[in-house]
Amino acid sequence: MKKRFQDLTSLDFYSNKKQVKWIVVAASLIIGAGSIWYTNSLVEELRERERRQIELLSSALEYAATTMENLTFINQEIIQQNYSIPIIMVDALGKPIEYRNIPFKKNADGADSLKTLESELVEMRSEYEPILLPDADILVYYRNSELLINLKYYPYIQLGVILIFGLLAYALFNQSKIAEQNRVWAGLTKETAHQLGTPIASLMAWIDYLRNSPVWEENKEIITEMDKDVVKLRMVTERFSSIGSKPVIQSGNVYETIEETINYLRPRISTKVDLNIHADAKDLDAMMNKPLFEWVIENICKNAVDAMKGKGKIDIEILQDSDKFVIIDITDTGKGMEKNMYRRVFNPGFSTRQRGWGLGLTLAKRIVEGYHGGKIFVKQSEVGKGTTFRILLHGSQEGASQFITEGILEY
Repeated sequence: MKKRFQDLTSLDFYSNKKQVKWIVVAASLIIGAGSIWYTNSLVEELRERERRQIELLSSALEYAATTMENLTFINQEIIQQNYSIPIIMVDALGKPIEYRNIPFKKNADGADSLKTLESELVEMRSEYEPILLPDADILVYYRNSELLINLKYYPYIQLGVILIFGLLAYALFNQSKIAEQNRVWAGLTKETAHQLGTPIASLMAWIDYLRNSPVWEENKEIITEMDKDVVKLRMVTERFSSIGSKPVIQSGNVYETIEETINYLRPRISTKVDLNIHADAKDLDAMMNKPLFEWVIENICKNAVDAMKGKGKIDIEILQDSDKFVIIDITDTGKGMEKNMYRRVFNPGFSTRQRGWGLGLTLAKRIVEGYHGGKIFVKQSEVGKGTTFRILLHGSQEGASQFITEGILEY
């Protein structure tokens, strides 16, 4: 027993959340089906009890008729004792002579009451066969009591209320969980930026020292590249500082931003990877935060390089979809993926590499959709041939402003 409990507590619910969801759904269906079955059993038992009660009433009426008892006694001592089951007694011509528990309209006159009785008779005839009192030549019609009807539909109403409550509770819990994750995410990134600040400042000072030292001329190229890396580190620090804060979204040239990122990446990735940019026009602008958007391009390209194992081709195509959006398609010649992985690649921790953290695409999605109000998704992919990621950015201030106004930028 102890071992089973340890196995349960050590279960990775996040990695197996799909299976856990199906288990919860299956358990809910079993509980719901059991509740409905049990209630239906009670309904059948109550229906049979009411049937026996009506038969008993009919037998009493028949006995009273054969012993020449008057109908006043029958009405007071037998019919009036029924407080739940609607019944109507009719003569040989089908005319109501006695009734009980019939819901009449308030302030109804004789004509309205007669219509109500006729309507009730139609319903009663559709539910049960009448009971005949042959000696009195009387038919007794009846239908289910309100209690029985309510009990019949109660489990469905109950399950509906529980379902609505469960969905609301799940939505609130999910929002709370997301808010907590965002706070942790923002806190970690800001702390990382803070910790990187001191060594970066020190590295910048050392590079300035090397520029003014006798080794400058001999190692000029190396020191220049070191300076680029330090500048990049400072930019990364600024990016981390931006996480959790409302970024400045402004119009920027998409082609130039991507070109700068690619120029930085080229000498730092495999020389066997061919990086190309194609654009409808080089003057296409979109609403963006430049440092954060460069981060997105870097992460997608680095993932592509890993997918191609350092050898292949990456094509970046910039398209003008309309006045509302600018499209960026990033296509690689990597190993591709199955269709069921299209959404999963953006989940935190999902990685096809043994040493991968699975955060690159998660971060890209957060930046594009959370901060820019755009969209990022897998446009197409084929196993063994490659993958195309599509990014949509707002092409106007109006679209981005509407997005910010709607309160989506709360990461």
